[in-house]
Amino acid sequence: MNEFSVHVPQADLDDLHDRLARTRWPDELPGAGWDYGIPLDRVRQLAAAWEKLDWRAHEDRLNAYPQFTTTIDGENVYFLHIRSASPDATPLILTHGWPGSVVEFLDLIPLLTDRFHLVIPAIPGFGFSGPTRSRGWGQQRVAQAWATLMARLGYERYGAQGGDWGSGISRLLAAAAPSNVIGVHINFMPTGGAYDGPLSPSDQARLDKTRALAANRHPHQILFAATPQTMAYAFTDSPVGQMAFLAEKFRAWADPAHAIPDEVVLTDVMHYWITRTAGSSSRLIKESGLGSGPIPCPVPLGVAVLPQDIVQSVRPLVDLRHDVRQWTEFPSGGHFAALEVPELLAADITSFFALLPVGA
Repeated sequence: MNEFSVHVPQADLDDLHDRLARTRWPDELPGAGWDYGIPLDRVRQLAAAWEKLDWRAHEDRLNAYPQFTTTIDGENVYFLHIRSASPDATPLILTHGWPGSVVEFLDLIPLLTDRFHLVIPAIPGFGFSGPTRSRGWGQQRVAQAWATLMARLGYERYGAQGGDWGSGISRLLAAAAPSNVIGVHINFMPTGGAYDGPLSPSDQARLDKTRALAANRHPHQILFAATPQTMAYAFTDSPVGQMAFLAEKFRAWADPAHAIPDEVVLTDVMHYWITRTAGSSSRLIKESGLGSGPIPCPVPLGVAVLPQDIVQSVRPLVDLRHDVRQWTEFPSGGHFAALEVPELLAADITSFFALLPVGA
């Protein structure tokens, strides 16, 4: 374990500002709006805000927490480790997704530290973990790395939580270390496939929505599953190109009632830009296998369903394979629960793990 603090060289920030100032802008069809992707005016607005972003203030926010790096299975892993003052606190590992980063969880930290020791890693290939240097870093291997990380930290019994990639990784962590993981809480869980039982009209609509997504994957998923390296050149060379691609998802996948502030979006983008992890983060889809089948979870499961997420879970299908101890239908929120509705998510996480004994 090595102590770590964030301090980006000023030369890298100066280079970013120079690139932003020299952006070569594309054309746009008159009145196109969002029909062809993120609009030119919106990207110009974000680029102007990026030039004014106070990155040093974000560094100070991160550096207020204990941060570390360690090598696991030949790769660097960066993580925050915030211990609770409570002697009865439950260890909890939080895993982000794409296009997210550890930024997703910063608002959750003060809401959870009364009850939890928090471990918040950057997935290998993302952010300050840096680019991966070997093949095979799919979500199964990340889950195994998390089991190693928690063991190194001395945690024998702990919980796991996540959305997007963090949902799959958390469940795979439970499968890799079922005697260590007391439970998994997730806020994203696509449920499709064959089902012959009766469904309510709302559950049938959810199932149809999930099946439609499986049949018509998001374009970035198809691209990243096939040739992630090809887009890495553009994303690593053009800050506006990288930003536009990620910012589009933060708008499209979030609940409009909880729009994610531009400053948060741009801070998240910085975790990709400054670490040159656009390409390595994209490889996670190819390495994990697109549509590789149901993910097991042999421990108690808590599911938070957000009404504006990409898809909503169908409980009868989840109950077929999982021991569901808590199921919560949130009144609002989208794909980025920790950013959009942190208070609701923190309360749901806390109530779920209060049901589970930490001891073996």
